[in-house]
Amino acid sequence: MDVFWETVVEVVALVVIGWVVWRYVRPPVGAIIRNQRETIQKQVEASRAAHERLQTAQRKYEEAIAEARTEAAKIRDTARADGQRIVEEMRAQAEREVERIRQRGQEDLATQRQQVIRELRARIGELTVTSATELVTAHLSEDANRASTVDHFLAELEAMAAPEAPAPAGRGKRKVKGEA
Repeated sequence: MDVFWETVVEVVALVVIGWVVWRYVRPPVGAIIRNQRETIQKQVEASRAAHERLQTAQRKYEEAIAEARTEAAKIRDTARADGQRIVEEMRAQAEREVERIRQRGQEDLATQRQQVIRELRARIGELTVTSATELVTAHLSEDANRASTVDHFLAELEAMAAPEAPAPAGRGKRKVKGEA
């Protein structure tokens, strides 16, 4: 019988341990399990919300990238247009400057030409006077030429003094050396 009582004691001990576990251990362990479930549930919900926020942020990022690319394309096109406009303005300004320089060059050339013409005329006048002086001096150095020139000069003076008298032969027509 010992075995019987031993079995009964073991069963009673098992029932008492079961009741103690049921009564004192199960509620705190159940509360811990419930808290863990709630924590896990909250983490799952937070993970879903974070995933949704991540997807939303990803969409916004992609939209922002697309918008930035569009804006960059607009800026690039505007910059190209501005660059082209600036090039055209600079080209027009350069053409105006070239025209101004060309005009000024023509004016300077005309001024220099007039100055050269004046200098040449003055120099030619000096050379003419010098040459004429040399010719007259050479012509008058001979006695016969000098007498002929004085006679001719006196004849012209007489012709001027007598306006009604017919002009002497050869008046108005000078003899040039070497002319018959």
